[in-house]
Amino acid sequence: MNFFRGVMGGQAAGPQPSGAETIQKLCDRVASSTLLEDRRDAVRALKSLSKKYRMEVGTQAMDHLINILQTDRSDSEILGYALDTLYNIICNDEEEEQDENAQKQADDLGAQFTDKFIQDPEHVTLLLTLLEEFDFHVRWPGVKLLTALLKNQGAQLQGVILVSPMGVSRLMDLLADSREVIRNDGLLLLQQLTKGNAAIQKIVAFENAFERLLDIITEEGSSDGGIVVEDCLLLLLNLLKNNSSNQNFFKEGSYIQRMKPWFEVGDDNSGWSAQKVTNLHLMLQLVRVMVSPVNSPGATASCQKSMYQCGLLQQLCTILMATGVPADILTETINTVSEVIRGSQVNQDYFASVNAPSNPPRPAIVVLLMSMVNERQPFVLRCAVLYCFQCFLYKNQKGQGEIVATLLPSTIDANSISAGQLLCGGLFSADSLSNWCAAVALAHALQDNLTQKEQLLRVQLATSLGKPPVSLLQQCTNILSQGSKVQTRVGLLMLLCTWISNCPIAVTHFLHNQENVPFLTAQISENLGEDERLVQGLCALLLGICIYYNDNSLENYTKEKLKQLIEKRIGKENFVEKLGFITKHELYSRAAQKPQPVFPSQEQMLFDHEFTKLVKELEGVITKAVHKSSEEEKKEEEVKKTLEQHDNIVTQYKELIREQDTQIQELKEQVASMTSQNEQMQATVTQQLSQIQQHKDQYNILKLKLGKDNQSQSNSQGDVSQVNGLQTEELTQLKEEVEELRKQHTLLQTQLGDKDALINTLRSEAAQTAEGSAGGSENTELLKELEALRSQVQSQSTEINQLKTERQELLRRAEAGSSDVVPSSDGSLDTAKMAELESRLAAQTAETERLKDETKSLSDSRADLEQQLASATSTVAILQTEKAKLQTEVQESKKEQDDLLMLLADQDQKIHSLKQKLKDLGETVEDEDDLDARDQTDDDDEEEEDEDED
Repeated sequence: MNFFRGVMGGQAAGPQPSGAETIQKLCDRVASSTLLEDRRDAVRALKSLSKKYRMEVGTQAMDHLINILQTDRSDSEILGYALDTLYNIICNDEEEEQDENAQKQADDLGAQFTDKFIQDPEHVTLLLTLLEEFDFHVRWPGVKLLTALLKNQGAQLQGVILVSPMGVSRLMDLLADSREVIRNDGLLLLQQLTKGNAAIQKIVAFENAFERLLDIITEEGSSDGGIVVEDCLLLLLNLLKNNSSNQNFFKEGSYIQRMKPWFEVGDDNSGWSAQKVTNLHLMLQLVRVMVSPVNSPGATASCQKSMYQCGLLQQLCTILMATGVPADILTETINTVSEVIRGSQVNQDYFASVNAPSNPPRPAIVVLLMSMVNERQPFVLRCAVLYCFQCFLYKNQKGQGEIVATLLPSTIDANSISAGQLLCGGLFSADSLSNWCAAVALAHALQDNLTQKEQLLRVQLATSLGKPPVSLLQQCTNILSQGSKVQTRVGLLMLLCTWISNCPIAVTHFLHNQENVPFLTAQISENLGEDERLVQGLCALLLGICIYYNDNSLENYTKEKLKQLIEKRIGKENFVEKLGFITKHELYSRAAQKPQPVFPSQEQMLFDHEFTKLVKELEGVITKAVHKSSEEEKKEEEVKKTLEQHDNIVTQYKELIREQDTQIQELKEQVASMTSQNEQMQATVTQQLSQIQQHKDQYNILKLKLGKDNQSQSNSQGDVSQVNGLQTEELTQLKEEVEELRKQHTLLQTQLGDKDALINTLRSEAAQTAEGSAGGSENTELLKELEALRSQVQSQSTEINQLKTERQELLRRAEAGSSDVVPSSDGSLDTAKMAELESRLAAQTAETERLKDETKSLSDSRADLEQQLASATSTVAILQTEKAKLQTEVQESKKEQDDLLMLLADQDQKIHSLKQKLKDLGETVEDEDDLDARDQTDDDDEEEEDEDED
């Protein structure tokens, strides 16, 4: 114990051992002591020395400490000391380091010990196993140690945890720990674990992480919560950013709806804490991750739709128009709203309807544009407003038309400020940033919209009193020629290039001003400084657009004359070199990366993202157009016209073939329907045949019974009472049997009526079908079955007649028996008895007459049924004739289609030869498959937009 007193600070005799010697002795005690108490004291002493002698403890004691974790699992105290010691030697404590060199050495030391610890993956598995211990003194140090390991060597440790059985699941259990310190450190651990590893991110997400994290955020007070809310939001960002699978899982789990309460702010927004600002900033970033432009268009559109339906967009617009919101939160909210509405027609329409709470109310777009053109507003806020305006107009032709309409003379309202007035004011103000932002905003109102480009040519501006108004196009070129700031000229040139590209009418208006072309050629041909090279490149692009989209309507500025002018004044090679200055500029590639305008400073705000796409599209074609000769252009025009003619022919044939395919498909469906109906009719006929057979069997049984009764009657000629009783019984039985036959006959008549209805249905449907062969054979079978049914009905009628004859014979015998009995009585029967016998005989005679009438009516019904069968036979013959005619028409249609296909093949061969000629002339020709693929892509985009609107 003297040894430990020396280590722990007690007085000991003799010279004091060095730190390395002390640590060596402690390591020996840990390795050799048999008593748990001695090992525990030694590990506690190592823990106390681990911060001061980090190198020595890590070098000498790490293996012993890992051994303690493996062997002394039953003692939580020694496990806690060992885990704390390992944490001290692996963790890089930044607070104790004073300079960068010392911090770098500490980082290297932590990485070195981390590599040593994870050399054996079993050590990591052991640590994960220890995290299952509920004891606070084991679990908490284990969480901190694993977090430190991840900070030092995250990628290697992620690989070990990923292959460890139930590794991620054990870490997810930390979020359910009731002790907040362990849960909170578990959040930090999961943040480190999910950095840059999509596989672990997916596993964590499917371990119900979204549900748990959102519950914690709600429990902690949402945006008003503390640092725990911030940690949860950072973990959510790790799980969702650039992970389409988790984003889809988050949306499908209806977690977007749970984000709406985060953005509920009150009327009094003053005095926001720094933590609340941080939390709300992260919440807005989380929304942006779900609708980022870098995500797939389908996923983004689906999230945008959900955000509108659950009211999240409306809540964000409320923050946008609220007062007292901090500037950085307002800027991030504008960026968030921008991406929620970008490319979504429904969301864009809603945003256009939002009004600011002012008197009188003004549209939110107008209020935002007022901030954009106000030079006193923060630079980042003005950039955010510009991005919002760009997103509002992205793929929104309706919104583009509304913005341009505010500039037209017929719609200008002098009593209110419109978006068009603000844009014009910013375009011609003294602030170069306002010039650039207004020019880019106006260019987005014309993006891919030929109608608005032509409408904007009507805009007239009053420059000063007493002078006639000038067009907006002319005013832009006037400002260019005045030599303003580079930023202003770049913005105006981008606007002009966007405006006249793919719009021959605008090109004509631009060239109509005699000063424009000389100004452009002078700018391009001069040798100016580095700052002016970008302006020269944009002037070259503008002049190239005037050549490429020129319809030769102005005699002085046709394509050929403009090219001759370039060759004389500038030189083709020099022109192409100046044109290449645009893409070589360092800010061009930065702007081309993402749509949001993010610039470190105002001076670097030169390029717009959409404009970089236009430059990429036009640079190559303009270069080719400048180098082409007039003969090549004529040949190209001829080839293009020929190709257009052939394309029109091919399109017509394609449409014809599509129509025929549609007709054939409809005929096939009708044939399938007819086949199924015929099968149903066959089943019905089979059922009726079985019923007829049953009736026949019943009739044969009745016939046998009648024969037996007649035989017994002829043998019973005894006394009068027996004869009368026998006749009465036989007549009653005969009456019942005839009644049964009458019912059967009625049933047969009903079934034949159903049969006739089925035949009529078949006749109406067969008139619409184009397939004759199968239907003809089936109708023939049906005709045979009907003939068989008619023969069976005739057979039954014959049997009924036989039964009628037998009944008459029975009546005759009964009358003869009564006449023989009366004389032989010799007066022994009294008068009353004779009268009773006569009355019974009269009643039986009347019943017999009634049965005769019924038999006659049944015979008439049988004749009607035979007539109906004959009519059905003629109907089937008509159906066969009609089907044969339809079959002939189908054969003729197939023959016409074969002729069309032969003609189409000839046309394709001609087109192929013409395309080959174009390729020989050096032209780039797109194949038909590429065009079809592009058309298909456009169609898919339109369908997705329609679904989003629904």
